Amino acid sequence: MAESNQTQCIAMDSATALQRYLDHIPVSSISGIKSSVVLEVKTGDFVKDAIRIMFKKNVASALIADVSTDGFPDRFIGFVHLSSLLLWCIQEIRKLENEIECIESEKTKETVCGIMGFLEQNPHIGQTKVGELGKTFLWDPYFPVGMRDTLFHVLLMFSKHRLQAVPVVELSNSHVIGFITQRIVYQQLNNIVVSFLGYCRFRFDNEEHVLHVYGDQNIIEAFYILWNKQIGAVAVTDRGSKRLIGCLRNSDAYLLLEKEDLFQNRKRITVKEFIHMEPNKERGDANMTVEGRQGALTLSGERSLINSKLPNMHTPVTNKRDDTLKQVMKTMVETNSSFSFLVNNLQQAMGILTLRDMITQFAPPCMNSAIQGGSFFESALEQTGCQVRNGTIICNRTF
Repeated sequence: MAESNQTQCIAMDSATALQRYLDHIPVSSISGIKSSVVLEVKTGDFVKDAIRIMFKKNVASALIADVSTDGFPDRFIGFVHLSSLLLWCIQEIRKLENEIECIESEKTKETVCGIMGFLEQNPHIGQTKVGELGKTFLWDPYFPVGMRDTLFHVLLMFSKHRLQAVPVVELSNSHVIGFITQRIVYQQLNNIVVSFLGYCRFRFDNEEHVLHVYGDQNIIEAFYILWNKQIGAVAVTDRGSKRLIGCLRNSDAYLLLEKEDLFQNRKRITVKEFIHMEPNKERGDANMTVEGRQGALTLSGERSLINSKLPNMHTPVTNKRDDTLKQVMKTMVETNSSFSFLVNNLQQAMGILTLRDMITQFAPPCMNSAIQGGSFFESALEQTGCQVRNGTIICNRTF
């Protein structure tokens, strides 16, 4: 009788068990949070200055601080990515050129040095304030988490909102001490679940429709598609065979800053030529460290602008539509990619799976109760004060 008063029998499927297990992993257990670079820009800063400082500091994103709330602990109102600022500038330049409101003379072509030089000479673009871009939905929302929050809490945020990173704050003063990205959460999930997924097949009925650009298009047209469709990557396709020959990510726009001649030749350089260009990997490697097994990046390396661990643009990551969830996860972890194209037997891209697609597989209501955890849950649940008896989870405490 005493034992029955101390234990609580809960009939629980494998999906619920996994969710409860994730709800016992604190954010503080994720390595490298405090080593990530925290950069902020103010709503009153010019776009050109925000781009310059982010590129100089070699970070891909920054917090947005509201200048009207200086002195208040909760002064951050959003999160902006360097790639978003660059794509916005590109579409504004394209718009002006199409309307013949900004025609480059031969003299201008000789004096303008890269995209930053263009922004200096066109202050109506370069001196736009960061705060004014809020109406373009350019920011990510600011949804912070604390060190005592759990991996399941972060998982829900990424699955319910289209976020690329979540700030981590000290609850005592709301000071931002680091970030958790989609890729870091995905790697944590992979470390936990890859051993028990087996060969269960998942049908990704909601995989995003892939967008294509042809290799013979110029890079400005391709970057405009990324901006206009608000997507993270497009498939680069051979016009004749329709075969996948590469990928273009919105983050690749930083090459316009690193290689100044790219902007000057933006209407002549094709996408196929662009995807074979190499970044300055030494600059990226300076911020890149690896912990534990191969592919487990620290947050400092994960958020660096030039990530030398990413796949080359001309070698896109692919899977087949009939691959298992385990196979897709393994491919994306080993390549450190944030997406994988679904290709047919002719190597034609038919769809795309993103990190967020993978993450939502383990968040309600998508988590499939058909996954049988087996021995994984027996060992995992023991760490949370539970055990499995005759198919029933016995908890020595109430969750």
